[in-house]
Amino acid sequence: MDGTTFSSPTPFTPPTTEEDRLLWLRLIRSRRVGPATFLRLLTEHGSAGAALAALPGIARDAGVSDYAAHPHDAAQRELSLGRSKGARLLCLGDPDYPATLAALTDPPPVLWALGAARMLEQPAIAMVGARNASSLGQRMARKLAEGLGYHGFTIVSGLARGIDTAAHGAALKSGTIAVMAGGVDIVYPPENAVLAAAIADQGLRLSEQPFGLSPQARHFPRRNRLIAGLARAVIVVEAAEGSGSLITARDALDQGREVLAVPGHPFDARAAGCNQLIRGGAHLVRDVADVIDALEASVSALPPQSAPRSAPRPMPAATQKPARGAAKPIDTLTLHRRILDRLGPAPVAEDQLLRDLGLPAATVAPALLFLELDGRVQRQPGGMLARS
Repeated sequence: MDGTTFSSPTPFTPPTTEEDRLLWLRLIRSRRVGPATFLRLLTEHGSAGAALAALPGIARDAGVSDYAAHPHDAAQRELSLGRSKGARLLCLGDPDYPATLAALTDPPPVLWALGAARMLEQPAIAMVGARNASSLGQRMARKLAEGLGYHGFTIVSGLARGIDTAAHGAALKSGTIAVMAGGVDIVYPPENAVLAAAIADQGLRLSEQPFGLSPQARHFPRRNRLIAGLARAVIVVEAAEGSGSLITARDALDQGREVLAVPGHPFDARAAGCNQLIRGGAHLVRDVADVIDALEASVSALPPQSAPRSAPRPMPAATQKPARGAAKPIDTLTLHRRILDRLGPAPVAEDQLLRDLGLPAATVAPALLFLELDGRVQRQPGGMLARS
């Protein structure tokens, strides 16, 4: 793929004063104004202030009465809150605004960035997949994230359970960006609060939504579009048919990005989407070398600090698991669900399952026995386990 696709962002003059930034924020937060409408209004009226003044009349002509733009005080509160939390408001055309997003049709006019904005300067690979990921899927995500980080790529994902969590955790030391569906300060799911804090400290959290906004279903397609837009390619690791990960892959194709997928067992529903993508022409991924080979044209754009293969830098350490002795109590039904979520038709070593669960053998063994007797888990030679 031609790396120059991302080197010519849409020319746009960013706001230059504090008042201009408030006007931009007011315009994009106004009711019924999305990125496409924002850009059209700015083009037609010349400035955010003029566009705001014209909005009530435009709404009235469209049959909407009593229309009011987003209040100045509300925009000021959002701007003050964001800065008090250490976040930065990136406006389209700013030097720090990601060029890959600026080159999209209808890029988000404003982004909140919490963490190291330098992450946006490195070439990125997106990694998405199932929330109820198997042990093998999570291991693959960690392996790919570590290897791609070693080659100088930032890993972009959506901070969801499963594959997203595994990819972010493995890429913390090399660089990762979490694109949030809600406000950049609202962590979802809540159990990823510790990971989200680590990303804000070592990587970057990014959102086009207002501070304090809790994510809703309608926000996730927009988040997925940004995930794909930030990256040179999207790798799908475990995805059911019709899943959100396939929406991200479709966004990537629409944006001219490469789509890659990890194949899976045909009996595992979590692999159906990936196998479908491969059948449709996506690159098959077995390891990091397959990804690099698929991006030969992009490899020349690796950042200067990336070490050549002949003199590799140390591989990043694997994500640490909680100490077994420090495991929190867990109810039986939740433990059964977690075990079954991490098992698929392909066998997994029992030791690996214990590491993935982060629980002691004494806690997991009785649950495994119950699931074996119930016919939902099959024990195979060599200490291997599979979901029946």
